[in-house]
Amino acid sequence: MHRPRIAITLGDPRGIGPEVTSGALADAEVAAAAEWVLVGPNALLRAGTADVSVGPWAAEDGAAAAGRIAGVAIRRATEMALAGEVDAIVTAPIEKNAFRAGGWHYPGHTEMLGELAGAADVVMMMAAERTALGGALRVILATTHLALRDVPAALTAELLVRQASLTHQGLRRLWGIASPRIALCAVNPHASDGGLFGDEEARIVEPALRVLAEAGVDARGPIPADTVFTRAVRGEFDAVVAPYHDVGMAAFKTAAFGAGVNVTLGLPFPRTSPDHGTALDIAGRGIADPSSMKEAMLLAVRLAARFDRPGARD
Repeated sequence: MHRPRIAITLGDPRGIGPEVTSGALADAEVAAAAEWVLVGPNALLRAGTADVSVGPWAAEDGAAAAGRIAGVAIRRATEMALAGEVDAIVTAPIEKNAFRAGGWHYPGHTEMLGELAGAADVVMMMAAERTALGGALRVILATTHLALRDVPAALTAELLVRQASLTHQGLRRLWGIASPRIALCAVNPHASDGGLFGDEEARIVEPALRVLAEAGVDARGPIPADTVFTRAVRGEFDAVVAPYHDVGMAAFKTAAFGAGVNVTLGLPFPRTSPDHGTALDIAGRGIADPSSMKEAMLLAVRLAARFDRPGARD
């Protein structure tokens, strides 16, 4: 079996990314699963390895410098993936204010990776193959890093069709699910109760469902947020498309904190990330839990094994 070569960007060097990466690599199963290539500042790389430096950094350099070098690492790892030098990317967390101060004008990893890779559309999926409730849960965020007030204008039937279609393709291609079942989560309480609490279900979700049905995508809904995630964990759906960030993330992290992985669908290579942030308040104290990073790295290995693309390494 091909042993994949996978790049790990170390994220904001002030955060817990470097230490959870080190903790994950100390696990024998993780260490043996792939050839791991760290991409980050000189001081955080391993001597005598094929790790890739993106320049110097020191703690006294400040937040903007940390954000800048985190972005340089993402860009370098993407170049490696596009060139077929690595089979997948795992990204440690960035701190968004520092990232912006460092000159990167992207809301987050998802948007930056999509642009760098030239992807027409990307989907942010949170995936956990085990949860506190037992079953798997996969949640797609139709809109990602937006203020809540901006969501209604950004959410359209066309967007839901694109996201659900990419989810359908991703579940088939990466998870090997022949006939994925996708739930579209409602926007309003009780799926608006026939228009009492808004019209997004009738105006946006239901037209999207009709288009998806015509395209052969098994999408159902609109299903209220207070039941759809439980139904998915019980096995009724393979994935849930959530209309905005927090409705999806609140449910996901409640069910799967520490076991969740962020997966970007639509890229020409697999990309995963742990489901937590930089945790600047505990960085360097030796108490950061590497569990989610382990899950992200092992899932990257499994996805790379299924991912078939032109120009992949022999």
